[in-house]
Amino acid sequence: MSIQQETGQFTGTKDKDYNLIWFTEACLSNALRMEVYSRDAERAGDSEIAEFFRRAQHESQKGAEQAKALLAQRLS
Repeated sequence: MSIQQETGQFTGTKDKDYNLIWFTEACLSNALRMEVYSRDAERAGDSEIAEFFRRAQHESQKGAEQAKALLAQRLS
């Protein structure tokens, strides 16, 4: 069996659930990163870029919230 065919034997978590968990973590991590980037832009006096990163942060937060809701439904 290759890693491409992994269905939980190695991780103990079904692929679809693992993927949703990974996606949630990635969105939350990205939201934190966008906070740093927007503050860097603000310190440099570039409000356009700061706002761009704030919008990206908002989208990452939305993705994380949606994924958390799906996880709650499926893992309870």
